[in-house]
Amino acid sequence: MSDNQGPAPEAGAGSRRRGQRKAESRNKAQSRNKGQNKNKAVVLGALSATLLLAAGAGMVSAASIVPSPAGNKTLDMSLADVPAGKTTAVCPAPPRLAEGTPAGTDTQFNPVSRSAKSFLDAVVLSDATGSVPGSNLAALGGSAIAGIAKPPAAAQPPASGPPVLNAGVVAQRPVGDVTVVDADPISGQQAAVAGLMSYTAGDGDLRGLAAAPCQQPVNDAWLLGANTALGRTAVLNISNASGTPATVNLDLFGARGQIQAPDSRGLLVSPGTTRSINLAGLAPNEGQLSVHLRSGGGPVAATIQQSVLRGLTAGGVELITPGAGVADSQVMTGVDIQDPAAVKSLADKPGFADVVPALQITVPGPVDAVVDVRLFGPNGQRALPGGGAVTAKAGSVTEVPLTGVPAGMYTVSATSDVSFAASSRVTRGLKSADPVDFAWSPAAVRLGSQHMVAVPQGGTRFLSFGVPTGRATVSYTPVTSDGKVHKTETVDIAGGTTSVIGVPDKSDGAAVSGYIVSASGDAAYGALVLGQGDQPGISVLTIQDGAAGHEKVQVTLGY
Repeated sequence: MSDNQGPAPEAGAGSRRRGQRKAESRNKAQSRNKGQNKNKAVVLGALSATLLLAAGAGMVSAASIVPSPAGNKTLDMSLADVPAGKTTAVCPAPPRLAEGTPAGTDTQFNPVSRSAKSFLDAVVLSDATGSVPGSNLAALGGSAIAGIAKPPAAAQPPASGPPVLNAGVVAQRPVGDVTVVDADPISGQQAAVAGLMSYTAGDGDLRGLAAAPCQQPVNDAWLLGANTALGRTAVLNISNASGTPATVNLDLFGARGQIQAPDSRGLLVSPGTTRSINLAGLAPNEGQLSVHLRSGGGPVAATIQQSVLRGLTAGGVELITPGAGVADSQVMTGVDIQDPAAVKSLADKPGFADVVPALQITVPGPVDAVVDVRLFGPNGQRALPGGGAVTAKAGSVTEVPLTGVPAGMYTVSATSDVSFAASSRVTRGLKSADPVDFAWSPAAVRLGSQHMVAVPQGGTRFLSFGVPTGRATVSYTPVTSDGKVHKTETVDIAGGTTSVIGVPDKSDGAAVSGYIVSASGDAAYGALVLGQGDQPGISVLTIQDGAAGHEKVQVTLGY
């Protein structure tokens, strides 16, 4: 038994030695594999680096061909709500006679005549629930003059059925300086506001009728119709009702081209002030002068006080106001033309050439404009004697006489393939020994919904509506001095005609102080035409843009 058991340990040791040899063989094999894998990794790494370098070279090459984006990442454009803000309308000061011209271009003013009267009329419309927005009159410097309406105690819920409208009204308030009408937004909309300053004088050098609408301040405006020739005075008044200084640059255009005037640049208008500039100091002896005003900083309101004196005889006074900006189509209505034979007889006398009704065209660009001019009266189109095609020179002012058509109220339409600005001159008075007056009808904006028009009391008053093509329906609703809004009337106007609506003195026993005007259909344009009855005074005020509500502005975000 012991012999049989002896060799067993020896056999177990051999097995262990054989196991050790196998383990050593495995370890050597694993070491060889690790070396081979390491060599493979080196080769693969080198190949990868080569590929990456090649790809990088390709990317650089592509980048040199394809333009890089503006930013690292650009998000889609979105529309951001801009809530309605306060409405500010700046009403100009009454015309005043210049008392000399001190150094520079600024002038000082004194009242013009013993009989001069100046009034402010304004209308602030309620929302659909009848709540009139908080509104007041203030001086240009900000001091309060009078309240129009107190702010509503609380927002009223929309009522079912038709809107219930009323208004806050200022009627025939005497004024002597620049006035501001302020109105708060209501029901998410800007307040619908209209105002005008009207002036009359029966004696003095500024005898006549002048009126101008209260303007919402802007940073860009065109004023056409100035004249600095002998016996003509043109004073540009720039008012800044904001709290930000305005730096104003003026581009001046005359009949012979653009006028270079070094003193027309960098004109500072401080907050709450008006700067007055005698245009003869910048562009003397210009019978046809257009002004393009651009303001950096605070927006401004601007008018040109234009007057004429022929020897000792007053030749009229007007406040020229901005019209529509440059475009390839301009429309002016309320162009009241007198008897053509009598006008020609007066215009033939020395110093009376500018009593002829005319269209002035200013082309600011470098290309001449071939303009198609048409006149539309109540009975349709009237042909101009020289035809309607006019070439307006680039960078200058071109005047087109509107003669040879029967007397009446007209709408003037001008179109071209080149953008231009335009305005039409209207005159009143036919005897050289008597005072005459004039007005300018600036290019109007297309009528939409709820335009407000303030109306002064006394004299003759007409609403003139023109529709160049197609057909339009215009509605007009009187607002009286007691704040009541009365029954709406409508007029259907065929294309190529002008409709004239007389403004009554009263409606239901109260004085008419304004109108709410709306239009539908094809493009329609409107103006208020004022006269002095048997006197030669005349003034034309285009109907301005309606109130704006919430606006949406495109916003681009990036990082």
